Amino acid sequence: MPLVQLHILEGRSPEMKKRAIMEVTEALHRSLGAPRENIRVVIYEIPRSHWAVGGVTMEEKETKSTPPSEDSVASTGEK
Repeated sequence: MPLVQLHILEGRSPEMKKRAIMEVTEALHRSLGAPRENIRVVIYEIPRSHWAVGGVTMEEKETKSTPPSEDSVASTGEK
């Protein structure tokens, strides 16, 4: 009974997760010959604040890569 665990960042739609489950199931069915009904797929959704690369969380990385909005520039007086 194959068991696949997918660890992904949160935020994907239910349709995307369902498609991943179906495609992983099919891949194992084709490659291992395992019956579909015996294949288990578990998705773990990780918050961006709990997923880090090189000591920087994805939340921090995304915040740093987002340019300041016009509103934030106007309120701070920075250009």
